[in-house]
Amino acid sequence: MIRLEVDDPTAYQNLESVFLDLHGERIPFFIETLELRSPGKVLVRFKDITTPEDAIPFQGLEMYLPVDTLPRLKGKRFYYHEIRGFRVIDVKYGEVGVLKDILEYPHQALFQIMDNDKEILVPVVDEIILQVNRKKKILELNVPEGLIELYRG
Repeated sequence: MIRLEVDDPTAYQNLESVFLDLHGERIPFFIETLELRSPGKVLVRFKDITTPEDAIPFQGLEMYLPVDTLPRLKGKRFYYHEIRGFRVIDVKYGEVGVLKDILEYPHQALFQIMDNDKEILVPVVDEIILQVNRKKKILELNVPEGLIELYRG
């Protein structure tokens, strides 16, 4: 059983393959059958894995979808991988830095913004995201008062 963290699991019914993270390397696995089960869960049978015992070494591994299978997002919605490297601009402070990564923690994801050699961490919260300009590679935010100063000292 695989848990999909996606808005619409039915969009993935016709997947041909996924990538599993084996020792830090993403290896493609081809899908024989895929059945939607409870919300957000699918039962997958991979080609060349014929018994439940054969599947045991793959339990708990991270699974990745091929990028070309992801639905295109618009407006303020984005995939983490697509905004890395965007310039971050705040409405009050102007240019803050470059988005290096999104750090995922159990209770809160954080934008990791690099302002030259200084790291600035900002919570990923819908209310502070004003605009995602994919053409200009700009992420416009309204960062809570005092947060940027905390990092810039």
